[in-house]
Amino acid sequence: MPDPELLERVRRKFAALRPFLDERARRVWAAAEAASLGRGGVTQVARATGLARSTIYEGQRELRDLPPEEPTPAPRLRRPGGGRKELTTQAPGLIDALEALVDPLARGDPESPLRWTTKSTRKLAAALREQGYRLSHVKVAALLKERRYSLQAPRKVEEGKNHPDRDAQFCWINEQATAFQTAGQPVVSVDTKKKELVGPFRNGGREWQPSGAPETVRVHDFVDPERGKAIPYGVYDLVANEGWVSVGTDHDTAEFAVATLRRWWQQMGRERYPTAHRLLITADGGGSNGRQVRLWKVELQAWADEIGLELHVCHFPPGTSKWNKIEHRLFSQITQNWRGRPLVSHEVIVDLIANTRTDTGLRVQAALDPAAYPTGRKVTDAEMQGLALERAAFHGEWNYVLHPRPQNEALIV
Repeated sequence: MPDPELLERVRRKFAALRPFLDERARRVWAAAEAASLGRGGVTQVARATGLARSTIYEGQRELRDLPPEEPTPAPRLRRPGGGRKELTTQAPGLIDALEALVDPLARGDPESPLRWTTKSTRKLAAALREQGYRLSHVKVAALLKERRYSLQAPRKVEEGKNHPDRDAQFCWINEQATAFQTAGQPVVSVDTKKKELVGPFRNGGREWQPSGAPETVRVHDFVDPERGKAIPYGVYDLVANEGWVSVGTDHDTAEFAVATLRRWWQQMGRERYPTAHRLLITADGGGSNGRQVRLWKVELQAWADEIGLELHVCHFPPGTSKWNKIEHRLFSQITQNWRGRPLVSHEVIVDLIANTRTDTGLRVQAALDPAAYPTGRKVTDAEMQGLALERAAFHGEWNYVLHPRPQNEALIV
């Protein structure tokens, strides 16, 4: 490791002597200084002075070849202006050509051969050589760093096209949630977590293990037909800071989503809210609980008929799914809890979810749902017309209420 104090002393010494040293004297002094520092001295001196390591090595060779008597200082070795010219001076158009390749849409040709491929320094150097510039990938990297380019990953900031009533919908959801909480009525957030491969597959994150003994997993992430996938669907109670997660094994359908809500109510909600007469559900605008999914509304209606609660539903506007409370209050905590662990079975997944805890009091229950939820189920117009659905005055496609139907009416439909 470099010694900062040592580097600073060498740097100051070199700065003081440099005006009095010619080219040869500089490299001989640097070689002598490196020798006095011992092992690693060349690297230390190169860092402190900015001289190339090859220059210091040349000075060492000259010191070894010195005659016994003191040599007479040599005059200037090169005429003014001598030495190799900078590559950018030899090829004035090099920088423009490089930037055109790095950012073809802004500075170059949209049809650039590197428009649709990775822009590694080797590929950039090869493309520049095809244009007549002679340089290595190392020089390409140096030129990019000089111009404040760096390796960067894409950053998630774009949410898609903003709906003009996006903020108004957030205000509507907030008003509804506040009113429900004030009245002691339950408010939940629902969503499907990312599907997970079941088996000895790599899982993101790191976990403490004995040194040199990491858990071994498969090289390729291909679905194990015997174990399949896990589909976690969650219900997060905003007031109680509690969550329920059903781990499905078949398909993520609206029927599965409402079945999870039903199990949450049976296992957690009914006991916590014995006097509830209405329930607010906040959900994304797409997926199995999407605002345009007919089966979602039909299944919710059947559930409302069963439990006798008014189901108030508010969907988040397009492109705002990350604002769903369940994402960063429940799902992110589950991901942290199972980081670095292969999800070898559905039972392991259920246990890891159920043991998720936080210092803020989050508690989670989970259960396996092995039922079949086939896709492609059609909902008829007659079923839709039979719903006791009341649309809100503000964006009724996002905000609506499903009232429980009288028992005989529910049976007829």
